Amino acid sequence: MKQSQKRRRILTVLVAAGLVIQCGSGCGYRFAGESSLLPKDAQTIFVEPFVNRSRDVGMDKELATALRSEFYRRGPLRLVDQSDLADVIVSGVIRPLETNVTSVNGSDETLQYSTAMILDVTLRRREPNTVLWHADGLRFAELYAGSRAAVLTTSSDFRTRTFNSADVGRLTDLQLTESDRSYTRNLLMERFAQDLYQRIMEIF
Repeated sequence: MKQSQKRRRILTVLVAAGLVIQCGSGCGYRFAGESSLLPKDAQTIFVEPFVNRSRDVGMDKELATALRSEFYRRGPLRLVDQSDLADVIVSGVIRPLETNVTSVNGSDETLQYSTAMILDVTLRRREPNTVLWHADGLRFAELYAGSRAAVLTTSSDFRTRTFNSADVGRLTDLQLTESDRSYTRNLLMERFAQDLYQRIMEIF
């Protein structure tokens, strides 16, 4: 074989190898045998009540319930009710909720609020005590009504709410806002539970 042909073949191999390495690190794939962050022998999980730094009393228990329900329903990690029975443990902190006015009418009356739930989360192995994954500032945000004028009863989003069109006319703006705020808070906790489950299972 001519020397120039050898050089071309070597160059082709090197270029191909470089593409494989780039794709392996940036395309979502893993090399065979690459270790997962979650131990392969992990079979059980415990959800600790989160530290609640928000003003919403009981939110730590509600969030733990949402997480436990998600893992219990979807598996394959088996949910346990004692930390000393768990292979891996989820814990975290609920930061103060952020609530802001997002729209007003011509009289400066609030039509809509936005609320954001922000959490710090840790996944660790119980034995040996090792942090497997940690994230600060996971943020989940939603809008909720500040006035009956902001409620569109014909929207698909309205059909998921806990009140109906008759309630909109019956409730005061304050009652409607509080009801929608409570619904939105529960929705954010469900979204967080689903998101965290997905993150952990991708690690798995």
